[in-house]
Amino acid sequence: MGPRRKASKLQPVGGSGEAELVLRPSEPKDYINELSHEVLCHIFRYLPMKDIMCMECLSRKLREAVTLYLRVVKVVDLCAGRWWEYMPSGFTDSSFLLLLKKMPDLEQLYGLHPRYLERRRVRGYEAFSIPGVLEALQACPNLLGVETSHLELVEAIWNYMPQVHILGKFRNRNGAFPIPAENKLTIPITAKIQTLHLVGVNVPEIPCVSMLRHLYLKWVRLTKPQPFKDFLCVSLRTFVMRNCAGPTNSLKYVPLVTGLASARNLEQLELVRVPFLGGLIQHVVEDSWRSGGFRNLHTIVFGACKNALEVDLGYLIITAARRLHELRIQPSLTKDGVFSALKMAELEFPQFETLHLGYVDEFLLQCKMSHSELVKYGLADVIENPGIITDIGIRVVNEVFTNIKYLLIYNCPHLHNPHQWITDQSRWGRLVDLTLVRCHAIKLESFSQFIELLPSLEFICLDQMFREPPKVYSIRWPTRQGKMQQQKNAAITNKEKTYKPTKQMPKKNVPNTKNTQNNSKRETLQSRKGKTPLRRSNNVAVSVAASVDQTKAQVLESSCEKSCQVTSEQIKADMKAAVENSKRTSNKGVTTEAGETSTRPGAEGGPVRSTGSAGAAARTGVRPVTGSVSRVGPGVATSRQVDGCGRVVAGTTYRATTTNDRATGTGRTIDGTEGPSRAQTGDSCPRESGVRQSSGIAGVDSLGPRDASRRPALLVGQGERQPVPAGSTSAAGSVSQQGQARDEDFVPRRPLTRSCTRMSSVSLIPETARPRVTVRRKRMADKSTSTSDPVTEDDHIQILSLKSKNLVGITLTNCGITDLVLKDCPKMMFIHATRCRVLKQLRVESAPIVNRFDYAQCKKLDMEQVLDQILRMPAERNRIIYMRPMHQIDSVALERQLFQGPYPYHIAIVHEFSNPPNIRNKVRIRSWMDTIANISQELIKYEFFPEATRTEEDLKKYPTYPWGRDIYTLEGLVDGAPYSMITDFPWLRTLRAADPNSYARYDFEDDESTTIYAPRRKGQLSADICMETIGEEISERRQSKRGVFQRVVVLFLHHCDTPGEPVDDDYI
Repeated sequence: MGPRRKASKLQPVGGSGEAELVLRPSEPKDYINELSHEVLCHIFRYLPMKDIMCMECLSRKLREAVTLYLRVVKVVDLCAGRWWEYMPSGFTDSSFLLLLKKMPDLEQLYGLHPRYLERRRVRGYEAFSIPGVLEALQACPNLLGVETSHLELVEAIWNYMPQVHILGKFRNRNGAFPIPAENKLTIPITAKIQTLHLVGVNVPEIPCVSMLRHLYLKWVRLTKPQPFKDFLCVSLRTFVMRNCAGPTNSLKYVPLVTGLASARNLEQLELVRVPFLGGLIQHVVEDSWRSGGFRNLHTIVFGACKNALEVDLGYLIITAARRLHELRIQPSLTKDGVFSALKMAELEFPQFETLHLGYVDEFLLQCKMSHSELVKYGLADVIENPGIITDIGIRVVNEVFTNIKYLLIYNCPHLHNPHQWITDQSRWGRLVDLTLVRCHAIKLESFSQFIELLPSLEFICLDQMFREPPKVYSIRWPTRQGKMQQQKNAAITNKEKTYKPTKQMPKKNVPNTKNTQNNSKRETLQSRKGKTPLRRSNNVAVSVAASVDQTKAQVLESSCEKSCQVTSEQIKADMKAAVENSKRTSNKGVTTEAGETSTRPGAEGGPVRSTGSAGAAARTGVRPVTGSVSRVGPGVATSRQVDGCGRVVAGTTYRATTTNDRATGTGRTIDGTEGPSRAQTGDSCPRESGVRQSSGIAGVDSLGPRDASRRPALLVGQGERQPVPAGSTSAAGSVSQQGQARDEDFVPRRPLTRSCTRMSSVSLIPETARPRVTVRRKRMADKSTSTSDPVTEDDHIQILSLKSKNLVGITLTNCGITDLVLKDCPKMMFIHATRCRVLKQLRVESAPIVNRFDYAQCKKLDMEQVLDQILRMPAERNRIIYMRPMHQIDSVALERQLFQGPYPYHIAIVHEFSNPPNIRNKVRIRSWMDTIANISQELIKYEFFPEATRTEEDLKKYPTYPWGRDIYTLEGLVDGAPYSMITDFPWLRTLRAADPNSYARYDFEDDESTTIYAPRRKGQLSADICMETIGEEISERRQSKRGVFQRVVVLFLHHCDTPGEPVDDDYI
């Protein structure tokens, strides 16, 4: 009998003569109980099992409907489709058995993911155990399959219910490395499973499992001495073996490779740290390719395979050429010869898209264990060296894989000039995504040219690229002897104030420059015998040249760069050659007519001698590459560049020594002050605003002691940003007699740096009238009596210029660039920069639609300059700027800059103080900032609403707060962390305060208590709907003639890194 219906009374409405009746219930009507059992069972199909079981308690009819539903149900999911979660807790053996007994027709049980299972039952204790689950499963006579992730439970099902299939993907959830001893699994031959993912498990062997299609082994210890003895999986489509602890004998892997060859449908093969026998794959491919072995591979991954040979990889690639679309190659196989051989094979790869060169597994990159510890835990003994592929090999890559779309290169130090990768046969016409990681030798200027030549490139990702050249930190050593010598030099310097020296170096006969060159070359070669050569032969000081052609030929005399890293032996050899060459040249009497010997204190106090080349370069317009450094102790690390005046700027680390230069009679101590012969040094580059012309002699600079005290800062502070006088001429150009012989052909040794900009092949300022750059130096105490004053070299300028017609975004991580320039990027939409320590400035020349800027943990970022550049862009897009500064922000000055400036946007400044960082507000703002702008655009375009402006007249009209804007503040808490929003956004306050409308959606977890503004909770899903809510505010603004801007900008400041210590964050 069904549930009793509640009686309803019918009463007439209105007068007694009216026949109209209305239903006036005495209680709310129960519509659910009026539905039939069939309809209720149909509804239950869309509910999670947890909710269905709760229905039993509501009414007798619902309990009957639930019983009927369970009696006929065939497929049940205990996790409601969320396979990554656990099943509802609270089950015991008896309750789980009771539930499954209600489902006699159950065939497939999904989501059997218990959080914890006892191994065995305990008498008198009600628990959830493996025997209890098996008993409940056996109570379902029609059960075909079970989905689970429990190792011991799946092994019990294989042993006691072998007819039951393991549904879906089996992934154990307690995997770890080192491999836990309690994680064990024995796979029987009869296992009915298609996908097996094992992570951190001890497995005796991999047997012949005929149904297995996907086998994924990560951190698996294979305990038997012959774990692949019976391996044969003919249905296998995916085989992945990463960092497993298996046998060390390579011969034990022969059955594995032959078994893989028998899987004719194998599509994905990933071998990471698998020490198979070198050449084995070649022979197996030769035997099996005719019968279809490895013919259907579309993904091949080799990583840290100790014995893998080029022929193994090459044979696989050639066999799978028809379907191959992804290839990841370990560093030892990343070499020119592999691709040259593939080119000779003359194959086509019609589906190939993705290439990863120098591939290293993520575990090895992130693991903090040492190599010996990994070997101790059973992993193969492999040490990877960087890939040795060169520019020639990369050029061939695109000739082989003409359709490549995604290119990732990791740690290939022999790549230098990317613009040379493009040829008539190798145009990279379909390359969409380029990622470069730790390719330190790539030249910045060449990379910029390469980007410009790629027609389809959309995304660039650079990680640990263009690292900063080593900087010089000089500390005066507080020794007693050093103090005494400094005091003497101070007294000498004071005497120099009373008179100006008038004597100059006497002229001597000019020696035969050709013989000098030959002698210096011969001596250099002799001194380098038995030593490893440096990357280029122009590291030796360039001797005197008689003409432009001779000098250019000597400067440009170079060889291929053979190594990215310079060893200490190479440095010693180079320094020895330089010292000997310097001595011999000075002893032969090179006069100031041919090029005065300029001896200057280095950045660390050691003398830096530029022999002859300074004067010659000043007259010929060709700058020498490096100078020679004398009096250098062992283990000196040098970073030598030449500034625009031909002087050598040496970044070196010296020992504490007191040196005397006998050639010029100048005495120095390690603090860099000079003796009485200061006037004899050839300082041909003027320091003050006046520009002196250079005649036969390179120029005598009789600066006072005040200028001498600034000399160390001049040598090391080469890159402070400075204003450039419009009408001035460059110091280098003022002494040049042959302007046509410039250094267009010169290729710098390292990426373009701040101290190297004037010798690079592309100048940062126009060649027509290059002004003299006045260097703004850091104010430092550098007096001769001080013994502990630091002298810090400024950051070298490294400018990344982007010009690309299809580029959408760029991501920079740990890069050493100081300036990012967007020259012409019409489709550029985002810039992400993370942990770029010296990134300072952004220059936007043409990037009209870029709208997302993320700068996180960029310590030296010039916020004022970057914000000004972004806000001065044409107001064609709404823009959001996310910054995580590492220093305190002057919020008042920031507000003044943004709200007072000539920026035609509505602006919002959000201060977020969550730590660890919470991105809820940042993500939500992106969802509604466009709605605010769309309302304003609709009003301006279709309602003739006044549009606000920020012209010069407006700025003069509103010189004080609030600068003609309606500024207000919103504050609140998100997950317990405060936030503050200072803004002049129109409409926002009214929309926040409005009540939800009929479009409100409550499936969204946010409201105003957890974020700034939650439009979906209010039902404010579009500009049209919002305009119905803010009609009153629109009328008020129209009457007061207050216009609105069409675009908005949000500056989101996250202050979690403000103390200066970066906070780890998974979101960046």
